[in-house]
Formats: sequence, C-alpha cells, structure tokens
Amino acid sequence: MLESCYRPLERCFGGGGGGGGDGLLWHMDLKPHASGDYSIAVVQANSSLEDQGQVFTSPSATYVGVYDGHGGPEASRFINSHLFPYLHRFALEQGGLSAEVIRRAFDATEEDFVHLVTRSWVARPQIASVGSCCLVGAITDDMLYVANLGDSRAVLGRRVSNGRMSNSTAVVAERLSTDHNVGVEEVRKEVEALHPDDAHIVVHTRGVWRIKGIIQVSRSIGDVYLKKPEFHRDPRFQQFGSPVPLKRAVMSAEPSILIRKLRPQDLFLIFASDGLWEQLSDDLAVEIVVKNPRVGIAKKLVRAALGEAARKREMSYDDIKRIKKGVRRHFHDDITVVVVYLDRERSSANGKCTVDCTSAPIDIFSLNSDEADDTPLTTY
Repeated sequence: MLESCYRPLERCFGGGGGGGGDGLLWHMDLKPHASGDYSIAVVQANSSLEDQGQVFTSPSATYVGVYDGHGGPEASRFINSHLFPYLHRFALEQGGLSAEVIRRAFDATEEDFVHLVTRSWVARPQIASVGSCCLVGAITDDMLYVANLGDSRAVLGRRVSNGRMSNSTAVVAERLSTDHNVGVEEVRKEVEALHPDDAHIVVHTRGVWRIKGIIQVSRSIGDVYLKKPEFHRDPRFQQFGSPVPLKRAVMSAEPSILIRKLRPQDLFLIFASDGLWEQLSDDLAVEIVVKNPRVGIAKKLVRAALGEAARKREMSYDDIKRIKKGVRRHFHDDITVVVVYLDRERSSANGKCTVDCTSAPIDIFSLNSDEADDTPLTTY
C-alpha cells in the first residue's frame, strides 16, 4: 500500500496548480479520501524549503503529515520518506492503528535519523543540529489519532448549537494538539521540572524563551546535539556549534497523542506548521474555511497568512510574493497547510478513494509563476 511513500522522488509528488503568481507557492486544490476531501498547500520562505507535507489515502485509512524542519531540510525530508511506512508496517503487525503503533513509528524514525547523523556528522557536523517538528493525523474506522512533536498544530472545525435558537448553528475551533514550545508557560514549567539541577535550562533571549538559549521547541525528531551529550564533548562539533555543556538530553522525541471518535458535528481538520499559526488564530483559520469554497481552501489559508504577514510590515501580498526565497524568511516562515473535510458518506467515498500518496515538492522554485489566481478570498 505504501510503495509510493517508500519512493518519494519517484511517485509521491502530486501535481500542483499556480500560486496566484507567487513562484514560491505550491498547492493541490482538492482530492478525495475515505471520509471526504482534502486540500494541501505550501509556501517557501527559506533558501531551502524546511517544511515537508504529505497525505496518504486508502479506502480504509487516511494519514496526514506536516514536518516543520529547522537548521536545514534534512530531518523533515527524512521523516517524509520514513514515518508513514513505519506506521503502516507496525499497524499491520499489531492488527490496527493504536497509540503504541504511533509511538513505535516515531521511535523508529528518530532512531534511524540518529543513525544517519552518527554515520555522516564527521563529514557534515552541521547535521547534528538539524531537527524537525512532526505532526501526524490518522483516520481509520471513524477514529481520529493526532500525534505531535513541536509546535505545528491540528485544529478541528466543529458544529455546535448556537444558544437558544435551536435551528441556528455555529462552527467553533477546537485545538487537538499540544504546542511543545517553551514560550507556553506550562511547557516551560515541564522542562524546568525535568531539570531541577539546571537553573539555566530555559532562558529568555532574543525576545523569546529558549531551551539553553538555543531552541524554542522541547520535542522533535533530530536535534541530536541536544539529545546526545557526547556530540558536544567532541572537538569536531565544537568547531561548528557553540559549546553548550549538557549532562543529559534537553529535548525528547516522545509524541503527545490524542485519540477520539469522530462525530457527525466534526466538519473538518486543519493541520499546519507554525508558520500559519504565527499569523492566524485557531478561530480565524476555522472561520476562513467555513466561509470559503473547499476547492483550493489550503491555498486560501496560506494566502490569508501571507496577507497578515504583509499587513504587519505595511506591505501588500503582491509586495511579499516578489521577494526571493531566503530573504523572504525575514517576513514569514515556510508554511504548510492541509485541510481535511470529514463530511462525505463512507459508502460513497469508498468507490472513489484509491491508494495514493501526495507530497509537496521537496523545494519550490518559481512554479507556475505566470498563472494568475483571481478567485476572491471571502473576508471575515
């Protein structure tokens, strides 16, 4: 089933439409999955795209992955080609998906990446400081699983009755994942409690809280130099990175996992890297999905985020999209968005949904830059 995900360069890339004249924006307007439709979009800001995103579909399961790399693209690309095959393999071995299957898949992916770093870091010492947040959603047998490392986020759009008017409904945002970012006081206290003998485990520097003054997220795949103290003791790494005395790991690869049964009032899911959530609130993102057509909805969310990033700089979106990759990182982050609708009857979806894997391109360079997108974005 997951042959396409074993060969991401050969088969896992879906075609994309134009990004409204934005040469760094790629999108897939709408494709079916077993419980509805999904849409995916990615915009690149870094010199190398550090975000990776993919969706695997079959008549019995849907997997969504959003991998937000930092320090380079190697970790997110590695997850993109390893995590889903492990999920599928372990689910087969244990007779279905479970929290234990997800943990095993995360552990195996982390272990494999650590082995890659160990083999190659002498020639490429910087790979020891490469890592990635990892957000995964899985739907099977009307059950939803959300697993997360880092500060990418999954948000549910859920219908609720609106007050006393029995015939009136509203759609509210429900956050399904935990942001493992020490900017969140609860996470900061969790890290401090794990390191009672280190008064400087979390410090406020360059305007934000960071572990050892280096990194904001407390969980990831990779970042081996913050998990394996022996790397910091090696003079070869110290020539590359700032020496940070470590007695033990200050980050982990243990995912937070949520499991819930899908209900009729659950309308859609938004999976996105923190580049989206830096610009849009959970409520606003859900409102945009509610008020716009579903075709190309992931691109609509990306464009709304870029519009907000431009507004903060007193610029227009047209100004933003003329900025080159690399320089563009000063205005916004890489952004990956996947919107998954949940409202198609399973019996009708089974006839249309096939085994398929769609991944965003590894890097985006002026794709479809001459196409225009005049579809208006509904305001809010």
